[in-house]
Amino acid sequence: MGGVFEPLEGGGAAVALDEIEISILRSLAVQLLELIGPGEPEPAADADPLAVLFASDGPTEPPADPALARLFPDAYGGPDGPGGGEDPEELRARSAEFRRFTENDLRSRKREDALAVVRSLDSLTPPGEDAAVLELTGELPLRWLGALNDLRLTIAARLDITEDDESAVLFRLPDDDPRKPMVMAYLWLGGLQETLIETL
Repeated sequence: MGGVFEPLEGGGAAVALDEIEISILRSLAVQLLELIGPGEPEPAADADPLAVLFASDGPTEPPADPALARLFPDAYGGPDGPGGGEDPEELRARSAEFRRFTENDLRSRKREDALAVVRSLDSLTPPGEDAAVLELTGELPLRWLGALNDLRLTIAARLDITEDDESAVLFRLPDDDPRKPMVMAYLWLGGLQETLIETL
């Protein structure tokens, strides 16, 4: 079991990670947490849930950072997205309203996914010569799947990768290209994500 997820008997997934892989994954998850930003304060325990929902006042504009824009896209895209052909002003207004009520919750979920990655890596016994085996059970496989997806989306935005040009361009980068380490991380995360999906 080297660098790929395998199913655990009784459910869940496991992967063997060496010290460098643990360090890279942890560093990327921490950077993702910094990108997403701090969470909203928790409502009071006795707060009316309906009042909290309708008092929710999230952002209405898409993020300026391309990576955040990829993590938090408009619900109603441009001319090629859902609702294409409708009035652009109407689409913007609908996207703003949808974002206002959903983005804070989505940010919280993405933050929790990234935190789950950091915490599960921190709980590993530091590997010696052999790799440490990380076992994910319960909700952790889905948390990891969400975080791996978010990490790949973030790196893809930083590298300006679209689905169309993904693999062909990436595999042909020369070793001295400054993007090469980030590309290698992107491809490695893709392998982890794919094998985790297969185990589920």
